[in-house]
Amino acid sequence: MLQVNRDTVAGAKHDAYGESLSHASVLIVDDEPGMRNFLSKTLEPHCKRVALAACPKDAAIILDTAHFDLIILDNIMPGCTGLEWLSEQRKVGLYADIIMITAHADLEMAITALRSGVTDFVLKPFRANQILTAAARVLDRKFLQRDNYLLRHALSVEGEAARGRLLGASASIQSVRMVLTKLAPLPTPVLFTGQSGTGKEIAARTLHGMSNRASKPFVAVNCAAIAPDRIAQELFGVVDGDTSRHDGLLLHANDGTLFLDEVAQLSESVQATLLRVLEDHRIRPSGAEREIPLTLRFLFATNADLPAAVAAGKFRADLFHRMNVVAIEMPPLRDRTEDIVELAALFMDHFSRVLGLPALELNDAVLLKLSRYDWPGNVRELRNLIERSVILGYFPEEFAGTGQRSGVAAIETLELVEQRHIMNVLDSCNGNRAEAARRLGVSRKTIDRKCISWDV
Repeated sequence: MLQVNRDTVAGAKHDAYGESLSHASVLIVDDEPGMRNFLSKTLEPHCKRVALAACPKDAAIILDTAHFDLIILDNIMPGCTGLEWLSEQRKVGLYADIIMITAHADLEMAITALRSGVTDFVLKPFRANQILTAAARVLDRKFLQRDNYLLRHALSVEGEAARGRLLGASASIQSVRMVLTKLAPLPTPVLFTGQSGTGKEIAARTLHGMSNRASKPFVAVNCAAIAPDRIAQELFGVVDGDTSRHDGLLLHANDGTLFLDEVAQLSESVQATLLRVLEDHRIRPSGAEREIPLTLRFLFATNADLPAAVAAGKFRADLFHRMNVVAIEMPPLRDRTEDIVELAALFMDHFSRVLGLPALELNDAVLLKLSRYDWPGNVRELRNLIERSVILGYFPEEFAGTGQRSGVAAIETLELVEQRHIMNVLDSCNGNRAEAARRLGVSRKTIDRKCISWDV
């Protein structure tokens, strides 16, 4: 008999057995109908999903169609023992944790079970609270190990975006936010493009935080930072022998969001594997015979010209079209200068607190010079400039104003907003005051009078 019970209601159920159990999918493998019924009724109110299999053969079929966090496995069954079946499944790529239930256990069996990858034992007869406690304990450890792994991964790469927010009130950033809001409830892949330092990862994290996956993992991978000969196993995982395995980042991100940055750097073979994952929503770790189903949202980013790379034969056209369902171009900082005041003030406050140093005054002169700079490194360059200035105690000469140390950054004045806006329009007109006046909807005399008062 093969039976899969319906999913429980969406959303985590919080009870005495913890959040890990409420998010888990569990497979019960037992040949006794009474035991399957008892375990199903015990676990269903506390788990995300419960599936039932009456024999190892049925269990293998279910595992080909769905991924499970935990398997509760009877040892004595017709045809083969649970341990024999488990050993076979580990070889083809079984990633679930195992609780074995048995009425007979000795030291030799325990050693064999541990070598086969059994996580815990529950001896028959047992009560409902015993199996629930054992399941919660195993899953708490499983998800803690996953979170620790993802934390180490996040700390091993440049992580300023992990703490960032998509800031700014400019029209271009408001437009990005509007698109993110529309995309948030959807599983659609998104390609973020734009120059380096424009905030592509921050936008991706913002999208994840707005979605119904916000409580699930967000895994960011810089494809250019992993050695080409290792990136396949880092992404897709590897199985080596009966129990040795490395869970890839895609499996760790399951149910959440995977963000692949610098995707243009992927090798041709990894591009081909990634294409299959996007098409089939399944992965096959290296050395495994079984594919693992995934529920995963993919976000991509690049500062390269992918259409040109496709035309040059350096990037697969079919993968590009799979990734490019929705593209979001992140605007360069020079096109959103009205956001510089907010960004500079945020970075100034942040580094002053983190470094334990007084903030520098962001007076009118400094803010005007910041707004007129071209920012080839975009927001990242502004952030680095503020950090360096706080450490040194002064702004570089090209940005310096009259202020030195100050406990509070200056608030932008209406006059400064007007001055910066007019100067930016003049710059875009190559200094043509008549054209600037036309674009601003004012007289040429107004522009001349303002320029005289500003001594420009």
